[in-house]
Amino acid sequence: MATTGFWPVKGRLKDIIDYTENPEKTTDLASTIDYATDSEKTDNRVFVSGVNCSKFTALQDMIMVKKKFGEKGKNIAYHGYQSFAEGEITPAEAHEIGVETARRVWGDRFQVIVTTHLNTENIHNHFVVNSVSFKDGKKFRNQIGDRHELRKISDEICKEHGKSVLEGAPFYGGEKDDYWVHQTGRKTHRDILKEDIEYCLQYSKTPDTFIMQLKGLGYELDESRMSVKAKGWKKAIRLKSLGFDTNFINDCLEKNYYDDNFWLKWNDHLPKKPKYFPLESELRRLEFSLDHAYKTETILVDTVLYILISIITIAMKTADWMLLSPDIRAAARDVKDYVHFYNVLKDNNIHTRQELLTEISSAKAELKLFEDRRDKISNKIRRATDFDKKQEYKELRKDISRQMKPIRERLRTLQKIDEKAEIAYGLLRTEHRLEKDAIRRERNK
Repeated sequence: MATTGFWPVKGRLKDIIDYTENPEKTTDLASTIDYATDSEKTDNRVFVSGVNCSKFTALQDMIMVKKKFGEKGKNIAYHGYQSFAEGEITPAEAHEIGVETARRVWGDRFQVIVTTHLNTENIHNHFVVNSVSFKDGKKFRNQIGDRHELRKISDEICKEHGKSVLEGAPFYGGEKDDYWVHQTGRKTHRDILKEDIEYCLQYSKTPDTFIMQLKGLGYELDESRMSVKAKGWKKAIRLKSLGFDTNFINDCLEKNYYDDNFWLKWNDHLPKKPKYFPLESELRRLEFSLDHAYKTETILVDTVLYILISIITIAMKTADWMLLSPDIRAAARDVKDYVHFYNVLKDNNIHTRQELLTEISSAKAELKLFEDRRDKISNKIRRATDFDKKQEYKELRKDISRQMKPIRERLRTLQKIDEKAEIAYGLLRTEHRLEKDAIRRERNK
């Protein structure tokens, strides 16, 4: 069953190309014999192909594109894989599928080396994608949608060739995505839920109390499937997948039920229960409404960030004030980023989303002017025959690139603020719904 993965590569381009093109991994015995007996074959890299570059000179071709456009960065290339079920495919078929996948996904703008490795039980392809486009010199952006597109197209081609695909593979949102979240020091939904379940089990003696505790933390429990979901989550998570099957939960509850010291533990550290609702209080104080969509141009992005920072700070400092949404509790780890973004808005006198979008457009326009100037200089470098003149042009291009750097950083920051402000708005909407439900329950008691 075919599956895929994709990640950035740092360091030297030569190292990753050398690995993927290793003849010991790309040539099977039959191919080696054919090669040895065919005097006309001068290359033993039987299952190596280049898309928009030669398989013989891939490294030089990719470096030439980088030099041509003067593009540098930490990510020198991108490395992907495409793996097939054991015994389902021949090396030649796997390589054909790999080349077709590379052409459909990246072939219109990027150079790609495709290799088929035969050194494991599962035949698999490797892709090395140049980080710079040969067409326009733009850097590969590596968004999550790119990885999903790779998987989508790979599945389509595999099905066209009559090969199976792995539905719901970890790549889509499981182990690999969790790995990158953990690399940033943050927690996934699964991490947060696991901690909350452990907390609820610690202070529960019966299934009803356990369920009540989970609901108090902003979760919805499907008892028939034993799965949990918080508002804003796309998918529910089965408790069993976190190590909490029915037997384990019942054992914990039973242990607490017969524990003579349970109530001492309960009284010593009372389970979480909101006594005050920080978001409702802040919205009233600021006379700010969350009843309209974030995309509305007039929404106050600075106020959205301010409110999020305020309630997180309050909840962290005051025991009686509790945030109900698991996602907003997780966002507390990023509060320093939100403070930074709020200060950027404040320093630049940006209040509404329309003002933010105007600043983004202005930064893009300014960057485009510099890019056009640099492109003209690059053309002069290519046409120049005098060595000294060419060096002069190169220095001029470097100077333009230096001037572009702060503009590009500013643009990235503004775009990040727009992205984070929308996330913050969604967090506040979810938290407000949970607070309203909690307030309603308190009134009905």
